[in-house]
Amino acid sequence: MADTPMRLEQYRTELTGYCYRMLASGFEAEDAVQETFVRAWRSSERYDERRGSLRTWLYRIATNICLDMLRSAQRRALAVDLGPPAQAGAVFGPPLPDRWWIQPIPDGRAVPASGGPEELAVQRESIRLAFVAALQHLPPRQRAVLILRDVLCWSAEEVAQLLDATTQAVNSALQRARATLKVNAPTPGQPRRPDDPAQRDLLDRYCAAFERHDVATLVSLLHEDATMTMPPFAWWLRGREQIRLALLDPEASCAGARLRPAEANGSPAFWQDRPTGDGGYVPFALMIFDVVDGAITGVVTFLDIERLVPLFDPPDR
Repeated sequence: MADTPMRLEQYRTELTGYCYRMLASGFEAEDAVQETFVRAWRSSERYDERRGSLRTWLYRIATNICLDMLRSAQRRALAVDLGPPAQAGAVFGPPLPDRWWIQPIPDGRAVPASGGPEELAVQRESIRLAFVAALQHLPPRQRAVLILRDVLCWSAEEVAQLLDATTQAVNSALQRARATLKVNAPTPGQPRRPDDPAQRDLLDRYCAAFERHDVATLVSLLHEDATMTMPPFAWWLRGREQIRLALLDPEASCAGARLRPAEANGSPAFWQDRPTGDGGYVPFALMIFDVVDGAITGVVTFLDIERLVPLFDPPDR
């Protein structure tokens, strides 16, 4: 296949989305896809189109790579899964290692641009932080089965062929995976909907209040049980009053900061930029929101900005 690199590249986005759901890290997903392409390139002479499509072959390679990466990996999680909420003003404690956390991913790297509105909504929903965190409760092979069957809509026969399993085994694994996911159901949240005037208005009001440092208005836009987390710290808060107290803390003030739209994890998201003192701004954090029924139910603020900026906006773009 002389044109192998070009043929492989057309599958990069969907493969990255698949690996992200498996691995819960945008960084690891990119590594897995790159390794998939390397292995496919090296063995391209052995690829036989009569035995299956190039797409299926790539998914088989990617699945094996993800399963290998997950053999000794710790389950990634969100802060709300690691312990009880803290009180406003409590010490954050030491940052936890990267391997503990569900990491974000840019929409454009995980959700193919093609497809109708309903398909795009499903794809965005399935990379929401809460959904990816719920997937981490599944054993790796069950995780692969559920993603392939329920997210990517592969047939049981196709999945069985990919995993070298029987259709009965695939159906059994899917049943167990669905049962586990029901027990560990993701918290509700709506995917990012740029064409939804209600969601857009809510976020516009939040951004305006944030930039005015209008804590009263900010809190009024939160659900009464809203959560606020800040990876890589296990510290997190639940409830309007605790969040209000945290936002009023002068040592943690965001005064002077601004919010700039981002596209992350299929959800409403913003870069938090802070002033440099000379009229400029620099990224300080990536904020990803959960929105339900006209209220903000959760805000995850990722602070590992030195790694996130290149992932979302690499120099070669």
